[in-house]
Order: sequence, then structure tokens, then C-alpha cells
Amino acid sequence: MLNINAGRLLSDLSRFAQFGRYRTGVHRPTYSKEDTDSRRWLAQQYEAVGLHAHIDGVGNVFGMPRSERPSLLIGSHAESQNYAGRLDGALGVIYGLEIARTFAKTPDLPIAPVAWADEEGHYISMLGSRSFVGDIDEAEIDGAVNVDHGLPLRDALRAAGLAGVPRTLVEPGRHVGYLEAHIEQGDALEASSKRIGVVTSIVGIWQYSIVFHGIQNHAGTTRMVIRKDAGVAAAMLVSAIAERFPEVAGPRSVWTTGRITLEPGAPSIIPGRAEILFQFRDAEMSLLERLDSVTRELVEQTEIKTGCRANIERTETGKPCNMDPVFQQAIENAAARYAPGVYVRMPSGASHDAQVIARKLKSAMLFVPSIGGISHHWTEKTDDADVVLGCQVLADAAEAILRGEGSTSNAAKSLQ
Repeated sequence: MLNINAGRLLSDLSRFAQFGRYRTGVHRPTYSKEDTDSRRWLAQQYEAVGLHAHIDGVGNVFGMPRSERPSLLIGSHAESQNYAGRLDGALGVIYGLEIARTFAKTPDLPIAPVAWADEEGHYISMLGSRSFVGDIDEAEIDGAVNVDHGLPLRDALRAAGLAGVPRTLVEPGRHVGYLEAHIEQGDALEASSKRIGVVTSIVGIWQYSIVFHGIQNHAGTTRMVIRKDAGVAAAMLVSAIAERFPEVAGPRSVWTTGRITLEPGAPSIIPGRAEILFQFRDAEMSLLERLDSVTRELVEQTEIKTGCRANIERTETGKPCNMDPVFQQAIENAAARYAPGVYVRMPSGASHDAQVIARKLKSAMLFVPSIGGISHHWTEKTDDADVVLGCQVLADAAEAILRGEGSTSNAAKSLQ
């Protein structure tokens, strides 16, 4: 087994965090100057390893081995959320670079590091990985705009120097599969004193727009008994969900009311319209369907109780995605070697590029702990020791996969 260079790994993570540095985190939104500069830096690093580097038409950065052997893709996304942490996405990107360097003198172990574009959805969520698997067309790109400032995606690509650059599509037989590492972004590992998470599946996300239509009227002269208050209906539904969902949800189900908008939103006017943006997540399709049924039941009950007409629209229906069992086992075997007793199989509660790539290639993921479960904030942090451990585990798993080994020795081995 090949040992990664821990000092080099940590140094590269620090260097990558200089692109868009913000406090102890980064602000590196997709196609910003900072993001574009970081992708060019990655391409330079890939070339220095002896790989053929290129940035495709949506900003994906590939380092392709100069070999006819099928390679193993390893990576994540390079951009960040606004004013967020320095490891979200970047960890997996730099793991790919470090493992490619570690394996550089072993031509029978070809590693293809990759940095996907816009997993975070500044323009289109999972844009880079969706483009790679052929799940996006030019019309969707033409119509996309930045969610924060409205800049058309085409203009952003032009400013990044990518206008007219071809998009790279997955080629049958070119890769044996894909591995991705990520910070957990929750506290399950830390709370259970585990250091490695072997991801079994990635949750499906079902999202809704729920609108109640009441009667807008004067807040001082309209008797309570005749009111149809859309704001009250929204509040009743959210309260009903909080009470009912724990009775029907699974052990890892989560749900969130992300926004409630009242119209016209004035203190002296009874709201005539209320919109709720609501989502739930689980890794089991049967549970998602059960939560959908309960949501619709509670909406109907609220409609009857308040007299406010309701419309419910499911705006996102993501299917749970299982990770490849052989790849999972390779990660677990490596974890047993380097982190005996402190690894666990677990689902991912967040979306990742791996669930998109899994449509075309065998895929698997590894998690390392997030201190305090914090992510999407500049205080996000993971212990250096866990960062190094995760990379070594992923490197061993990558070697086993490329050698076609169904299992690996559980002999004790220490990090150098």
C-alpha cells in the first residue's frame, strides 16, 4: 500500500483556501474570479503530476492519465457556498490531487483527479457532474441565471473564458468508477466518536411549494369569526408537521420549513396569501412516499380548519442513491486497517456529485468528521489528523479498486 504525504496534503488545502479567503473560510462562488483562478491552479497541479489537464465548457477540471488503462476518478466540487467553509468540496478535490501524486510513479494505478463545477447551485445545482453524465442540454444552460445577482450563466461562462469550449462527457470504458470524499457536514461522526464514515447511500430530497389563499382584509375591522387568514393557515400547517412527522418518520429523516412568505406582509392587513417552502430528506423511497402522503393529508386538514384554499406543488423529487457495494467494501477494509473501531457505515443527509456520477459509473463516498457539525459557514473545521486519515483510507481503497481486489488485509498499519 502507498502512503500519502500528510504535510503536502495539508499544505495544498491551505493553498487552495487562499482563493477567495474569508476569515477562516472562503467565499468562492461559481465562476467568480476566485473560483476561476482556483481551477486554473488545479489544472497546473495536474499537469505537474504528469496528467493531461483540461477545463471543459462548464468549468470542470480534469486530470487525465496518459495511459490506455481505465482510470479511477477522484474528486469533488471546487466552488464554495457564500462566505462558507474551506473544506466543503475542496477536501475531496485536494484528496484527488494528493492521491494522483502518490500514485504518479505507479502506472498500473491510474488516478484521474477532477473538480466539478457548481455543485452548490449558484446557477444550476450539480451543473458540472450533470453535464459530465449527459443530463443537461444547451437550453437549460441558456436559461440559467445566478441565484444571487441574476447574471446569465452564458455571460458567466464567457467571463471565465469558457465560451465555445466543449463540454466533456463520460466515455464508456474510460473509468473504472468514481470516489468522493467530503466532510460530513453534520455531527453524527463526532457525536459517536467515529473518525471515518463509509457512505452507504445519498438521500432523496423532496421539496414543496405550499400556498394558502385566504382573504386579505383590514386587521382592525374584520371580525375574527369571519377571517380567512392565510398566515394562520401556514403557521398551523408548520405546527402540525412538527407534531406529526416524528410519529411517521424514519430514524434519519429530516424536514425543514425554509421560508414562509406572507402577502402583503403589513402589520395592519390580514394576509391573503402565504407560501411555504418545505422539504424533507431520507435514504428510503418508502419513507419519502409516506412523508409525502402525510404532508398532503395535513395540508388538506389545514384547509378545512381555516377555510383557506391550498395548493401544493412538489418542486423537487430526488431519488435516493445507493453507493456501489464493492467500492463501499474497499473503503471499509481500508478504514478497518487505519481506524479500527472508529469507522461506521452511514447514509449521507446532503446531496453530492457522487449521486449524479453513480448514474453512469460505480461510485462511493467517504466522510470525515465536521467539528460541531458545522458546515456552510466560515467556522467549519475538521481536525488535521482526521483530514490526513481520511485521505490515506481513500488512497488504500483506490488502490484496492484499481487492483481489482475484493478485500484487503486487515494487518495493522500506521500513518507516516
